[in-house]
Amino acid sequence: MKAVVFDRHGSVDVLQYREVEKPIAKTNELLVRVRASSVNPVDWKIRQGHLQLLTGFNFPRIVGSDISGVVVEIGSEVTRFQPGDEVYTFLNPIAGGACAEYAIVPESSAAFKPHNITHVEAAAVPIAGLTALQALRDLGEIKAGYKVLINGASGGVGIFAVQVAKAMNAEVTGVCSAKNREFVKGLGADFVVDYAEIDFTQQREKYDIILDAVATKTFAECENVLQAEGVYISTLPSFDNLAPMLTSWFIPGKKAKLIVANANPSDLEILRELIESDKVEPIVDRTYSLPEVAAAHGYSETGRAVGKIAIGIEEVS
Repeated sequence: MKAVVFDRHGSVDVLQYREVEKPIAKTNELLVRVRASSVNPVDWKIRQGHLQLLTGFNFPRIVGSDISGVVVEIGSEVTRFQPGDEVYTFLNPIAGGACAEYAIVPESSAAFKPHNITHVEAAAVPIAGLTALQALRDLGEIKAGYKVLINGASGGVGIFAVQVAKAMNAEVTGVCSAKNREFVKGLGADFVVDYAEIDFTQQREKYDIILDAVATKTFAECENVLQAEGVYISTLPSFDNLAPMLTSWFIPGKKAKLIVANANPSDLEILRELIESDKVEPIVDRTYSLPEVAAAHGYSETGRAVGKIAIGIEEVS
């Protein structure tokens, strides 16, 4: 099968589109014909070597995590799926494997794809959508009427966070650039802040949840605009946030937390229901083909994408 792999850490130039061995499903796994994937910042950070303490130096590695595709084979112990089922999920980013014609998916992490969107749109959902849902619901304990601020509201996680928060009847403020103001308003945001004009951490408004989807602010910077029991949630670990994240578990009051998405099929089902009821819409900025993954990584690294960057995978082998 064809896949996009790298044999060493480095720039987009290390990515190669080439023939690799087709994987074989174990007893509790699905062999999925991948129809689409997407690019997340963690994908190119792994490729660059920023997470090598976690990933190690095992090469070659197939890039990508998000998957939407069709089950072609099932292991002997699989009970929830059959060949022909359309599924979506994400693979462990540390292992990768999504940017390929075929991939192995554990039955325990797979869910049925939303029926009203394409594979390309579905592949834009798993990591970003689950990050938004699990951050707001599990870490932020969001409730109707909560004031929620999304920093990076036009990005991959941000677009889902705005829509999920609105679906949960929160009041949403989105932070983005001036050119994306109307786009974020269209997602449902009640208020939009242009980060180039206004520093939201210096405003008088206070929030129950601040989701820093682009990790450009620290808990210390956001603390003054959090409610007394407010929660700051970051999508990336940082040294500046380490101490407050540790101490806030034991000290009452404002808290700092880190979201690491879990490929939970029940949560993927929640996202499927939100999508099929038109409460959440995946937004795809650009779609690249499998041989163009290097260009997709390059575009993601610019930080200018509005929504998600997708990879459409045609059967070429």
